[in-house]
Amino acid sequence: MSTKATLEEAIDAKETNLIELVTDLVEAQTVTGDEKPGQAVVIDHLESLGYEPDVWEPSADELTDHEGYFQTSSYDAVGYEGRPNVAVRIEGGDGPTLTLGGHIDVVDVTKSEWEREPWTVTQEGDNIYGRGVADMKGGLGAILLVLEAIEETGVELGGDLIFQSVVEEEDGGIGGALSTLERGYVPDAAVIAEPFDIPNIGIASAGVMYFRVEVPGKSVHAAWGHEGVNAIGNATKIYQAIEELDQRRKAEIDYEPAYRSDPDLEGNVTNINIGMIEAGDWPSTLPSKATLQGRVGWPPGESREEVREQIESTIREAANDDPWLKDHQPSVEWFGWQAVPHEISPEAEIAQISKQNAERVTGESGSFVGGNAALDERFYALYYDTDAVSVGPEGWNLHGADEHTTVPALLETAKTIAGIAVDYCGVDE
Repeated sequence: MSTKATLEEAIDAKETNLIELVTDLVEAQTVTGDEKPGQAVVIDHLESLGYEPDVWEPSADELTDHEGYFQTSSYDAVGYEGRPNVAVRIEGGDGPTLTLGGHIDVVDVTKSEWEREPWTVTQEGDNIYGRGVADMKGGLGAILLVLEAIEETGVELGGDLIFQSVVEEEDGGIGGALSTLERGYVPDAAVIAEPFDIPNIGIASAGVMYFRVEVPGKSVHAAWGHEGVNAIGNATKIYQAIEELDQRRKAEIDYEPAYRSDPDLEGNVTNINIGMIEAGDWPSTLPSKATLQGRVGWPPGESREEVREQIESTIREAANDDPWLKDHQPSVEWFGWQAVPHEISPEAEIAQISKQNAERVTGESGSFVGGNAALDERFYALYYDTDAVSVGPEGWNLHGADEHTTVPALLETAKTIAGIAVDYCGVDE
């Protein structure tokens, strides 16, 4: 029996283990900023396999000079204390080193929207439901299953494996993936188990930035409203201008990998969203300030500076069209997410090996996809000259109610990643 077949047989025999592990990970609620409970599950599992994981809390002071650094919203809120990363190096031969892993953090839930309990796993046939089963505790569980299979079968790879479970990906990955790379866990290639609908292989990620617009007004009592300027009314003018810019960008910007697996994304590969507005403190007072907070996402092809200038100039032009705002300009601040888009060549060795194994395991044809979401994979490609791909299960309602994936997709993910490790690292006979 071939090495791959041996590993796949071991993985198939561990289906129950996989569901139990993913359940433990989901029940350890790890909303970004509070990742420690989930990391404890990961550490226990690694130790049960005989590994001695490296566990550390990131340090913002050690990362601030890095080109990819920005201060994340979760760091602003809670810092990095009590938010450990976990990594382990599994030594092989002198061949290439491969990182396998992903992020432990998840987004929060609105329980009233869920038909099932979000903080545990509900299995209905092949489907499993729960926050993070797809994004991406299911993928982490699949990789841990691969490590189990390697240990159980005695397979010795021709190169090192690095396993990592990192924090903060949902908020930018600075304290997670970037901290891990800066700690010295730099491989020759990486596979991150993001839910990219196996056998599709992710080769790109989007740029993402957050921005805040402060729109001025002039505060007076509503009874003398004619003497004031309502900041909410001014903010609607800025909002409309940003909406029009969003529509123009959607019409002008195309990136085929973003919609190869999701045709609905065609014509929507870039987006600007105003997600928050704050203004006023009393119904009888014209507010003197309105604050809009937004997110812009875009595929490879534009720099951060180019996108910032488009948004800032749109706001400036809208203000100049208003007699009062022309002399009382809104201010724009960029904060939180400031990620650069990335892409790797589909001809890269790890991309080709990943696609071949995914198609072999699933019996289906896959595509090279990506570019519509920001990912940790960008750190490898942009700053460490390392090709990284996304290989993970199909998933539905990511970040939404009743998030789910399937057990067969998780098993296929595990078997595909096992095959990638064998082909990329080689086998020490």
